[in-house]
Amino acid sequence: MKRMNLYHSAGVILYRIEKEEIQYLLLHYASGHWDFAKGKMEVGEAERQAALRELAEETGLTAQLDGTFLASYDYFFTDYDGQKAYKKCDFFLGQSDGGTVVLSDEHIGYEWLGYEAALAKITFDNGKGVLVKVRDYLIGR
Repeated sequence: MKRMNLYHSAGVILYRIEKEEIQYLLLHYASGHWDFAKGKMEVGEAERQAALRELAEETGLTAQLDGTFLASYDYFFTDYDGQKAYKKCDFFLGQSDGGTVVLSDEHIGYEWLGYEAALAKITFDNGKGVLVKVRDYLIGR
């Protein structure tokens, strides 16, 4: 029986307030999809620490993470080596500290978008679901 590859990723749904509108940062990955900043956790790394590290590596930005928001999703996929893999992704909500986006080599573009435009741009349903949770959370605060 083949062993399944297991991955745990963490990321940040980064937002800013521009002209009284909440805008979310979406990254255009080289593989073609649009999603939030996220990446694999390193050995011994806590989720929040990994999320902030990935945000900095992928965008050059920092954020103040919300103390209570956490959304997760998981899925199965076929890994680069052809093996079945399972991935869990944890997302934190962070308000941008400002600055200019400096993309990593993993990305070919980015956009700051309002809720409706971001929801339409995100490629995968699990990412759309996280954005809906963020919007509902921010409205309820």
